[in-house]
Amino acid sequence: MKTRRNCMAWRMIPPAVLMLTLSFSAIAKEFTITTIDPPGSGVASGYGAEGIVINSSGAIAGFYVGSSNVFHAYVREADGTLVTFDAPGAPSTADGPPPIGTSAGTGQGTYAPAMDDSGAIAGYVIDATGVAHSYLRAPDGTMTLFDVPGAGAESGQGTMAGNMGAGVITGNYVDANGMSHGFLRTPDGKITTFDVPDAGTGAGQGTMLGWAQCINPAGTINGYYIDANGVGHGYLRAADGAMTTLDAPGAGYGSGQGTWTWSINTAGAVTGAFQDANGVYHAVLREPDGRFINFDVPGAGTASGQGTQGEGIDPAGAIVGLFIDASGVSHGFVRAHSGVITEFDVPGAGTGSGQGTFPMTNNSSGAITGFYADSNGVYHGFVLK
Repeated sequence: MKTRRNCMAWRMIPPAVLMLTLSFSAIAKEFTITTIDPPGSGVASGYGAEGIVINSSGAIAGFYVGSSNVFHAYVREADGTLVTFDAPGAPSTADGPPPIGTSAGTGQGTYAPAMDDSGAIAGYVIDATGVAHSYLRAPDGTMTLFDVPGAGAESGQGTMAGNMGAGVITGNYVDANGMSHGFLRTPDGKITTFDVPDAGTGAGQGTMLGWAQCINPAGTINGYYIDANGVGHGYLRAADGAMTTLDAPGAGYGSGQGTWTWSINTAGAVTGAFQDANGVYHAVLREPDGRFINFDVPGAGTASGQGTQGEGIDPAGAIVGLFIDASGVSHGFVRAHSGVITEFDVPGAGTGSGQGTFPMTNNSSGAITGFYADSNGVYHGFVLK
């Protein structure tokens, strides 16, 4: 994701007002959607910016890529002030096209996928050799780099912090054999590594975490693992290290199918998605009592690679996510804990295959951040309040 530099002048597309009709029994409410384009964001297809994480105060962290093909981090405060930054070791230029939209998080440069309520940011930098190193950025801008012992030192390997809560950082690292493992770093710098017992041990397999919301205040970690057959499974790791596997009813068991969970709230509710035997995605809510609730947004496509995915979950249990329709276009949704689903699209989002609206995370105030791809394939961050 990103790193931070100095406070810079920033530009923002004027806010667009979007009317979301909740249901026939609810009162329609106006929301303001603001586009975020840090200075230097590219304006060609495959370039631009993404919003990834929003904290309780409304600050947002994310990343962008411009003509140098190097990723840079940014933080946008609740008042609109925007600061960009680069972690030590980030290259100034990179060869090849940026990977936004295909494999974001693997190009050279700085990523900022994690932020706590103090404004501290965690993430990673991919150096000129393709190796990832993690960092902690304090609210005053002080940067601390760290690597998990055992992390590989070749391209595509290294340490990738992705989540943060009250100074505790978690993420995954890739070893010299290409296998992924989880890690937890406490505020005093102590690092604990972990693996789900049934995780595969081959390259591209192992224990993994998503970005932004994979740890809650109780210290429970949520993520997913890939087994020896290439099947995905969700998991919970309690603060005492106890592991629970999460397999959504209806999930497929072929290679590339399965269950992926990547967001947990304060109560321990989890969201994510599963892919069925036909390759269709369905969103999943796993309640703290262990119940699974599968759901699909009306209008979601029913072909392989289409469907519904939960992305973030707030303390009240509201889920934000996306659904891909039959034309391959992505749209946003919010599902209240009651089950009421509200769909939305960011004005300016493209309507071609691979374009549209991609919400990422939400906070306790109901604000949402994410990104959209316009009709030219350019990416833009957004905040909905």
